[in-house]
Amino acid sequence: VGRLDAVEDVFGGRFWPVVELAGLTHDAGKIPEGFQRMLAGYSRAWGERHEVASLGFLPALIGDPDVLLWVATAVATHHRPLTGQNGRDLQTLYSGVTITELAHRFGPFDPRAVPALEAWLRASAIRVGLPAAAVPDDGTLTDTGVVAGAHQLLEEILDRWADRVRPEVGLAAVLLQGAVTLADHLSSAHQALPTVQPLGAGFRSRLEKEFAERGRTLRAHQLEAATVTGHLLLRGPTGSGKTEAALLWAASQVEALKAEGRGVPRVFFTLPYLASINAMATRLGDTLGDGEAVGVAHSRAASYHLAQAIAPQDGDEEDEHGAPCRVDAAAKALSRAAATKLFRESVRVATPYQLLRAALAGPAHSGILIDAANSVFILDELHAYDARRLGYILASARLWERLGGRITVLSATLPRALADLFESTLTAPITFLDTPDLGLPARHLLHTRGHHLTDPATLEEIRLRLSRDESVLVIANNVSQAIALYEQLAPDVCERFGQDAALLLHSRFRRMDRSRIEQKIADRFATVAPDAQNSRKPGLVVATQVVEVSLDVDFDVLFTGAAPLEALLQRFGRTNRVGARPPADVIVHHPAWTTRRRQPGEYADGIYPREPVESAWHILTRNHGRVIDEADATAWLDEVYATDWGRQWHREVLERRERFDRAFLQFRYPFEDRTDLADTFDELFDGSEAILAEDQDAYSAALAAPDGDHPGAGRLLAEEYLIPVPHWASPLSRYEKQLKVRVINGDYHPDHGLMAVRGLPQPAYRAGEVL
Repeated sequence: VGRLDAVEDVFGGRFWPVVELAGLTHDAGKIPEGFQRMLAGYSRAWGERHEVASLGFLPALIGDPDVLLWVATAVATHHRPLTGQNGRDLQTLYSGVTITELAHRFGPFDPRAVPALEAWLRASAIRVGLPAAAVPDDGTLTDTGVVAGAHQLLEEILDRWADRVRPEVGLAAVLLQGAVTLADHLSSAHQALPTVQPLGAGFRSRLEKEFAERGRTLRAHQLEAATVTGHLLLRGPTGSGKTEAALLWAASQVEALKAEGRGVPRVFFTLPYLASINAMATRLGDTLGDGEAVGVAHSRAASYHLAQAIAPQDGDEEDEHGAPCRVDAAAKALSRAAATKLFRESVRVATPYQLLRAALAGPAHSGILIDAANSVFILDELHAYDARRLGYILASARLWERLGGRITVLSATLPRALADLFESTLTAPITFLDTPDLGLPARHLLHTRGHHLTDPATLEEIRLRLSRDESVLVIANNVSQAIALYEQLAPDVCERFGQDAALLLHSRFRRMDRSRIEQKIADRFATVAPDAQNSRKPGLVVATQVVEVSLDVDFDVLFTGAAPLEALLQRFGRTNRVGARPPADVIVHHPAWTTRRRQPGEYADGIYPREPVESAWHILTRNHGRVIDEADATAWLDEVYATDWGRQWHREVLERRERFDRAFLQFRYPFEDRTDLADTFDELFDGSEAILAEDQDAYSAALAAPDGDHPGAGRLLAEEYLIPVPHWASPLSRYEKQLKVRVINGDYHPDHGLMAVRGLPQPAYRAGEVL
């Protein structure tokens, strides 16, 4: 991670020595005989907190009172919060306990082990230059001294963090906790953080060589992106090579941060849809020539391993869900190794939601925050977020900047309103790079239809294009419409062109099935060079907006439901991708205005708020029959954001940014238990993940299986069974305590996805009601 400016005012250059001392001493409290008997299997539980016992070794070891209190805080909080509401916090467990009572609860210590361990800790600290006292003040440490020291320090810690602290102190405290817990995970798994970043000095030459082999050269805007130092807003049309430009920019930031002594920066590539993550991870792995270096950030399966990795061995009988907490040594070692993989890849693909979980802090999530320090962030497809979520992302971007991060935003259009929001959020200068006219031919001919995408007239028009041996992309706004269209169109297509000629893709597939379908789509409909257009195949893909990102595909014609303008522009980009053919028809259909459960207003097909879709529809009908390009689109977007709706949107984004910052990112009580906010976070981004009841045994077995030989290191085996589900569907599922995952009882088909949930309380789940 390297130098952290955000903690300098608080620690004054002592942050990493404090981390190292805490890492050295955090498990010293495991020497009581009761704990050792439990480890040996002679008793079921010890019942006390070893981290509290560890505090007793610190006063004799550390002379500086400020360093002592910080080290003690880090040691005490590496498993449990200091305060909370569920009775599992250290204050509830130990507040008011006398020294005599604490000695009785800890039980006897081996009288030889205490001074031996104290001497070893001291010698180890001095050997590596840590600020440890050369000799104890009052002779050799005894078990009585350990208990007294632990009692005194715990009281001081609880008193120190009882009141609100300044935001800079709270942030430094959470970063300290994250550094110690992450180091604990790594050391327990006998691993280290990566020291190599493939997105570095050698990346440009690799990319140039790859382009040369395909008869291409880097474009001017890609070369210019590589020269930028600091934040970047990059606008470029679909097919202009924005991803490569962003990676070249990222490689330059990595080298600049390394030169400043900021460790080995991680690169985070964020996308809005869980369903798009794997495809982008694969694409980045291919580009970097090292799939092992690209990871997929923390899913529900990964959260299971994180929870297991921090589970103490103190014999607690139940966790907050009532599940047995103690895991045996083998299971714990496996989970720690798996948890370590979450931080091993130096390039990660994630949804912003997964990075925002760092705001939950605590032993399970503070490691995400320290991992994000001095990192590089590529934010793609921000058009997919509503005002609330965009505000949260902006608040987090401001925090990432405070932690030494560099940020770029990619967009085919990048309206002025979005650029203004980032300029008002980040404090460092931002470079705006607008892709020059690349001489790309206009690729799309716009049509609008006054009827719905599912209307019989649309089906007839789609069948006509298929009869001409064209490749047809149909994008519905929700899952239920996509499934219905696929079922009506696919049989004829498969009969004529083969079984894999008609494919369905939406967000409600198990990961293993989605990956298989994405590969089939890529095999049949991948973008090909202009001189290879004759190799293109006819066929049909019916999808939802998950196809807007990541997949590098090319179709002859698009049929789509109306949506916000940014989303439609992304959909248009999946036709005539390299402009090798005459302008392709992109046909937009009038939406159905419906309501959404427990939400005011009307929505296009139950998904998008009416106002921006209606504004887009008026612009599109005004340009019906025209050949269009991205220059048109940017002006159209500025028109949309200049409306009353656009001005209200801008105000709401700013309000949400500040609200999220105040509620989550001030860390006024850094060691308060925040686990009750986890469900709120799922709701913020409309999603969690669940497994099918029929997959429960396989999921359990995958969690317990070593996955070192699994293709694509870092993608845990169990993730293959996860299905993204909206947060509101949680009441229609049950929470499996042992596996820490939701289970649904659904009608599922590998080629159709999740179609319904059966045998659950009403109201019944309707596929596609909320994507």
